[in-house]
Amino acid sequence: MNLHLLVLATVSVLVSMLVAVLVTGFMVDYARRRGMLDHPGQRRSHTLPTPRGGGLGLILGALLGMAPVLWFTLPSMLGAAFLLAALLVACVGWLDDHRNLPALPRLVVHLLAAALFCACLVVSAGWSFWWLPPMVLVAAWSVNLHNFMDGSDGMLGMQLVFVGWFSAVLCAWQGLPHLAMLNLALSAAATGFLVYNLPPARIFMGDVGSGGAGLLVFMLAALWCREDIAALWTVLILHAVFMVDAGMTLVGRILRGRRWYTAHREHLYQWLVRSGFSHGRTGWLYLIYNLAVVAPLAWLSARDPRFAFWICVIAYAVTMLIWWLVRRHCLQRVSRRGGHAHA
Repeated sequence: MNLHLLVLATVSVLVSMLVAVLVTGFMVDYARRRGMLDHPGQRRSHTLPTPRGGGLGLILGALLGMAPVLWFTLPSMLGAAFLLAALLVACVGWLDDHRNLPALPRLVVHLLAAALFCACLVVSAGWSFWWLPPMVLVAAWSVNLHNFMDGSDGMLGMQLVFVGWFSAVLCAWQGLPHLAMLNLALSAAATGFLVYNLPPARIFMGDVGSGGAGLLVFMLAALWCREDIAALWTVLILHAVFMVDAGMTLVGRILRGRRWYTAHREHLYQWLVRSGFSHGRTGWLYLIYNLAVVAPLAWLSARDPRFAFWICVIAYAVTMLIWWLVRRHCLQRVSRRGGHAHA
């Protein structure tokens, strides 16, 4: 990495982290004054009224840190679409944090934002437009997946730090410094947000943060695949923990005839909290699994693309098995504690 790139990376990281810390700190008081509070309830894991909307700091920090990198390293149309799409999703999340918007208009905005970025990406990469519909659906899934997984103090922030940092390492190793810097900006912004979100959380991310982060994660992964399509398997491995927890929980609720689109406490991280684990311990368990299992497998897949698909299959098979075993253990603990093990 030459001196100019090193300076750009340093400025990007510092701006992302500083803006995230300052804006999130401001949001703690702002949310309380505006009555933007998440109150405890049967379908929530926290026990005290807590402000929401702190993810605004994460998104603004990440985008301000990414903006110069996007300007200097991507086609102008693609860079502009990246920023605009992220802002659209963050804005509808911001409105939802204030007044609880219906699901349909939120979904429409998510799809429009995803379509804007994906169309520009397809044109830039020279891919067939047949790729556009599935890419838009995956982007919308990422937005909602990260919203589902934002239900425990520090959980989503720690995941973003891990994914951003390790993606940056792999991109730098593959000779893609611009993607490394973009991922570092996301990781730095998440680190700044965690100053106020680690247990006990002083503020929650809210839809502005979880939705915006979900789209950012998708767009960064798509840009990586634009450079090297084999990176798809590495990306899937890096997100295995969240994909399995959200996906398996969703499938289970559908098979049991539950209203899968309503709020609930049936993700594995929520069962861990209900079975007696603290929010902090739960978040660290997820991070340790990422570092011990996911990171080495992602490194192997990036190192030898010939076997990347099968390494991805192994990663998901192992993660699904661990998910099932730990969930079973949690249900037994909840039953012994006198709780409702099938809520």
